[in-house]
Amino acid sequence: MEWKNMTELSAFDALKALRNRVSLKDRMSGAEGAERVEKYRAPMGGGLTYHYAAKQVDEAVLDALQALADQAQLTEKYQALLNGEVINTGEKRRVLHQLTRGQQGAPVIADGVDKRAFYVGEQQKAAKFAQDVHAGRIVNEQGETFTTAVQIGIGGSDLGPRAMYLALEGWARAEGCFKMQARFISNVDPDDAAAVLGGIDVSRALFVLVSKSGTTLETLTNEAFVKDALTRAGLDPAKHMVAVTSETSPLASSSDYLAAFFMDDYIGGRYSSTSCVGGVILSLAFGPDVFARFLNGAAEEDALARNADVRKNAAMLDALIGVYERNVQGYPCTAVLPYSQALSRFPAHLQQLDMESNGKSVNRFGAPVDYPTGPVIFGEPGTNGQHSFYQLLHQGTDIVPMQFVGFRQNQLRTDVNIQGSTSQQKLCANLAAQIMAFACGKQDENPNKSFAGGRPSSVIIGERVTPEALGALLAHFENKVMFQGFVWNLNSFDQEGVQLGKVLAKRVLAHDTDGALKAFSDLMDI
Repeated sequence: MEWKNMTELSAFDALKALRNRVSLKDRMSGAEGAERVEKYRAPMGGGLTYHYAAKQVDEAVLDALQALADQAQLTEKYQALLNGEVINTGEKRRVLHQLTRGQQGAPVIADGVDKRAFYVGEQQKAAKFAQDVHAGRIVNEQGETFTTAVQIGIGGSDLGPRAMYLALEGWARAEGCFKMQARFISNVDPDDAAAVLGGIDVSRALFVLVSKSGTTLETLTNEAFVKDALTRAGLDPAKHMVAVTSETSPLASSSDYLAAFFMDDYIGGRYSSTSCVGGVILSLAFGPDVFARFLNGAAEEDALARNADVRKNAAMLDALIGVYERNVQGYPCTAVLPYSQALSRFPAHLQQLDMESNGKSVNRFGAPVDYPTGPVIFGEPGTNGQHSFYQLLHQGTDIVPMQFVGFRQNQLRTDVNIQGSTSQQKLCANLAAQIMAFACGKQDENPNKSFAGGRPSSVIIGERVTPEALGALLAHFENKVMFQGFVWNLNSFDQEGVQLGKVLAKRVLAHDTDGALKAFSDLMDI
């Protein structure tokens, strides 16, 4: 394999020559538009399909993207990652999050340990613990069952698991497999923890502390906040807390916890929802069988991502179209727009996944790159977003590519028919309408009512938000980010950009400041 900057690849020069090749207004109107919708699609796991008819691509662009994928050796690099090679060059680590969802192959040995067996073993521990809680074999000090699980973590220890829980909560209630409510404490702002604790019965709450290092300032501060609340309620915190951490952290063998479940440095926080970081809380909330189904959906999508044919590899194709939009068309942002309330926090998770992974200005060897890399990611569920920032998406000066996600059925299977259509039909009608409105626009004599069109979008469509569909959706975007990082020759698996602020915050708390830092500290009365 060769790791080259994108601009060193002749295929990228060929791709640049195809700028503005496709007019969506022309291609998406009439019979050709219907033909494109039928043709431009790729299968995903979990019963999902990726549709890209409303992207600015045709066969020539797709051929150029295939050539770029081949020259950038995307399939080979993905296989190297799966084989356990050191892909995280910044921290000199393997990247093994796919092993948490049953990815098959030769054993991956690291530190003398079969990592596949290690991750599976920890998942089995978490499953057994959840079953014991549900069966009343693990109870509180009064012999009562736990009714609430509260995750304490920040960043990848919160955003992914929280988004996954919210995505499946309604489905689990409708399917009769809802076990326990889950709540999340992440912000070091004391109002966050106080609001969660004020809304639950702490005597019947089980707290899941998540910190790989066991030293995360915000998480340990919130742990102390929770322990203080438990103590003031006359409860023993050690009977109400478990830890998800590394085997080498100070939390690993502490008597302060009922149990400890382990992860390691080969799984980054933003990629950790399928590890025990997500597995403990999701197994407690919905049961281990539901979490296993979630993993199966992710594994199915991982398998599809191995295909070297970009037309049959949704994650790779999504990534390459994103590169085309970022580096050829010059679009700076991407909007993620799920038309499903269940996915209300999914855009927030993708903000971290994408921007923390590919928000880099040096390549994997530390040399500056001379081309744009990761776009700004933002989003909100439809139809709420239509009444918020869609104004800019339709008529703003910047073109913002969009990633829609939609489902034919709602989760709770409850609905009402109003004015000849159900709420779900209205939701889906809005999704279909927005895709066409963005693509084709509308001419009007009044400039305020004129829409230029030509705004590209893709849509991932499924039947219903199920565990399998959610797992596949998560893995799709993880793999998309990975493939884009490979094309841009970035290390998508470290996050040095989050460290500087932490260092300075510790100086502020230690009153080791001068100049403007001291002045700002004084303004905050620290």
